[in-house]
Amino acid sequence: MTYEEMLKKASTNSAIFDMIVKAHSILCNPKYEKILVSVSGGADSDIMVDLCENLVPKKVHYVWFDTGIEYQATKDHLNYLENKYGIEIVRQKPDVPVPLGNKKYGQPFLSKLVSEHIQRLQHNDFKWEDKPYDELITEYPNCKSSIIWWTNHHEVTEGFRSSMFNINYHRYLKEYMIENPPTFKISQNCCFGAKKNVSHKYLKCFKGDLILTGVRKSESGIRSATYKSCFTEKSKKYKIAQYRPLFWLTDYDREQYEHIFKIKHSRCYTEYGFSRTGCAGCPFGKQYEDELVKIKRYEPKLYVAITNIFNNSYEYTRGYLKFRREHIKLERGQRSLF
Repeated sequence: MTYEEMLKKASTNSAIFDMIVKAHSILCNPKYEKILVSVSGGADSDIMVDLCENLVPKKVHYVWFDTGIEYQATKDHLNYLENKYGIEIVRQKPDVPVPLGNKKYGQPFLSKLVSEHIQRLQHNDFKWEDKPYDELITEYPNCKSSIIWWTNHHEVTEGFRSSMFNINYHRYLKEYMIENPPTFKISQNCCFGAKKNVSHKYLKCFKGDLILTGVRKSESGIRSATYKSCFTEKSKKYKIAQYRPLFWLTDYDREQYEHIFKIKHSRCYTEYGFSRTGCAGCPFGKQYEDELVKIKRYEPKLYVAITNIFNNSYEYTRGYLKFRREHIKLERGQRSLF
């Protein structure tokens, strides 16, 4: 499909039209001779590949980072993309696959921030006590940031119940941990060994001119909030330019692009019913229980693997959520008496 044909098809959606114009001006710039795109197998990634192969076919280098617990549907989809566009997607193996990372570092629990603080406290032989900050910082002087988290010492913005950097952001988590100290190692580091460190090394070694990422401003989370525009002239991390072509697309715009350009997604979306892809069954996912039901149905071998890998975290999370529900119910009952 030519550039003009793409513009004609996208004429009913100004956001997509503008994205194509901007992408064409950047990707066709002769100063960017070698371009890198990290393919995830997800919905945004599919649009990235389609956009690149229509505007600058055969100019882009594609790579996929294997974490060690990937859906077969994702692997099949990579083959589909290669056949559809006549491209090669390099499969990059992890330094420390997720199964090994869980044994080496610990299992993820609830969120990356929570897991990071618990890991630090465990490393310092924390006793999971409800003591004031002044006492605990004296006892654990090398664990200041996590003691601040544990004692809710981060300042709370006016109008908010808590700071996301305090443990009471997750209601009754502290009370649960005092009554049920974790008996297994907790960590967020499996993400680093399986993907982040590998991708960072790969990108630093990439001898090219431009890196494309699929970050969208409308996404929630720290990743999308990091950037203010779609282009960074020279990334501090990788020392080359970074471009985020989908940055200004909303979920609606993405759906429109999929319809206009007839994008076919992975079975993770079309058959399993996922709204996102990533490490299979990761305990950081808010809907991991629903995800597990679908994995058991569609990829039973993978289900057996991840339930063995994350079992302690799953059980601890279930215990916490039950504890929280019971205490919130009790709290509401007490309020109704007054």
